[in-house]
Formats: sequence, C-alpha cells, structure tokens
Amino acid sequence: MSDVYVIAEAGVNHNGCKQKAFDLIDAAAAAGADAVKFQTFEAKRLAAASAPKASYQNRTTELSQTQLEMLQALELPREWHVPLQAHARRRGIEFLSTAFDKHSLAFLETLDLPFYKVPSGELTNGPLLVEFARTGRPLVVSTGMATLSEVEQALAVICYALAHETLALSFNAIWRCWSEPASRERLQGKVSLLHCTSQYPTEMREVNLKAMDTLGRVFQLPVGYSDHTDGTLIPVAAVARGATIIEKHFTLDRSLPGPDHEASLEPCELSEMVASIRSIALALGDGYKVPQESEWDTRRAARQNLVAAADIRRGEIFSEDNVTTARVGHGELGLAYWDRLGQTAARDYHAGEAL
Repeated sequence: MSDVYVIAEAGVNHNGCKQKAFDLIDAAAAAGADAVKFQTFEAKRLAAASAPKASYQNRTTELSQTQLEMLQALELPREWHVPLQAHARRRGIEFLSTAFDKHSLAFLETLDLPFYKVPSGELTNGPLLVEFARTGRPLVVSTGMATLSEVEQALAVICYALAHETLALSFNAIWRCWSEPASRERLQGKVSLLHCTSQYPTEMREVNLKAMDTLGRVFQLPVGYSDHTDGTLIPVAAVARGATIIEKHFTLDRSLPGPDHEASLEPCELSEMVASIRSIALALGDGYKVPQESEWDTRRAARQNLVAAADIRRGEIFSEDNVTTARVGHGELGLAYWDRLGQTAARDYHAGEAL
C-alpha cells in the first residue's frame, strides 16, 4: 500500500449497467486510486419489502420505489465480478467489493480479495461480523452512525471470532475475551477503522474529523476516513490529520439517477483529490525536525556567523564592541557569541572577518 490507501467507491453507481461498471474502473485507474470498490448483495436478503428508504434516498430516487425495488435495480450480478476484477488488474488497480450478507461474502471469498470493508450499516450485525472475521482477511471497519461503545462491541465480536472457532454462548463470553490483552492484540494488522458520517451529502458541521483521532487513540488501530461531503476538501484534511485510508464515492456523471450519484465526485474531481492526497502524504514527511537536503545550501547562505566588528589585534579581548554577527557563509554561528566574549584573540582579525 502507499502511505495513504485511496479507495474509489463505485458502489452502486453502475446503475445496473455492465459497461458503466467497466468505465468506472477505468476512471478510478486513471485517477490514480489504489482500489476501486463495488457492492455485492442480494436485495431480497438485505431488505424486507416493507423497509423504508433513507431521506436522502427518497430525494434522489423515485418516491414510489421501495428500498427493496431500488436495491434490486442496483445489484451487481455475480457473473460480472470476475470480468470486472480481471479488467481492474489489467488497469493496475485493485478490485474490491463490500458484502452485505453472508452468502455474498462467501461468493467474494472465491475471488481472493486482499481485504474486506465492513459497511457502517453492518457494524451491529453480530453474525455477519463473525463471518467477516472468519475469512481470516484484513478488515476495514466503517463506523458511520455509531457510538464509541458500538464500535467497541463490534471489535469485541471480531476479536472473539478471531480467537475461537465456535460461536460465543453469550455476549458476556465475548466481553471476557475482549478483556484479555492477548485477545485484543489479534486485531493488530487485521483491523483498521474508518470514521464516517452516513449522510449523503454530509454537511461540514457533521463531519467531526476529531472523532477519527478518538478512534485511533482509544483502540490503538490504524484509522481512515470514509467521506460523503461535497468536494475534496475534507478527505484531504483527513489525510493531513493522519488518515491512512480514504474512501470516496465517485460517478461518471453526477446528474445520473440513483441514490449515491449526487454525493459523488466526477472523474476529474477524483483525479484532483488523489493528486492532493499524494501531495499531502508526501508533505507530511517522517516527523523528524532536521534540515532537508535542499536546505543545507540555504542554511550556509542565510545564517549569521560571528565576525569582527572592528580590527582586532592578537591578544585583544573579545567584547561587545569588537564582536558582531553577519552572513559570511562560514565560521561560528551567532549562538556562540557569549562563549567568545571575554576570550583572548589568538591572531589578528580584520573588520568583517569571520571568527
């Protein structure tokens, strides 16, 4: 992975069109993202016929359409996955997909994906969390809509599933496992967290980037940010704040019908975001405060050194009257001024000469 792993979230923005799915991969690859991610689900397993749509979905889709009908139109057919994955590999970008039910997860296991993203909506889906953990693959867990305690509960379930082959008989057993440092250590290298606000688009006052800091500090796991704001400012700011993973929805055309297009970037904006993220990641450096390679020449030219303020004869005492500072490019730095005062000149100096 690069210093910041950028996931271009195609999601359901293919609108049920295979060619659009291929075009989304091309756009993500051209933008320089590390991965392009879709969503794999069986609508009838995911939502009941009576399930309501979220307010943003009502705003961006037909009001008469139920959530189930909306999802059925946005399924990614199983037979598309292998060709899409092969195309992504040809384009030099990782193919990912998020599973929303255990049957879809079992199917994705046949594709040998590098890791799984646990969607925010499934953070409280205990049985599915167990299935995710049992794949043995790294997990990126999104935390939209969640309280800190719900994040802890989800991590405890994953922790237990990593440590045991059988299901827990009670949540008390899960908490007991969570209380053991050796058990929690299993999450290291296995789980990363994404801060997220599950609203499309997210208003600035609801971003709460500092919560990303909280997740990292409390759980001592790598953290990233799944963004639903308009534009590219916030994901770039998240990287500056320490995000190691950025996920951002994108589309071929924001005016297309569908629940997620409105809060998605278009290809040129995705390219700009990735370029900005790469620049910020590079600019963050390693944290050591030392002169950079290009500064050594400037350091020599810009810093002032001790010089004779007037002609000084051998044996004369250095004093405030005959010692000053100036840029001469060599000699002792100005901080040595007090060490020089009161010493005896070992030779003659001309005015302006470096000591």
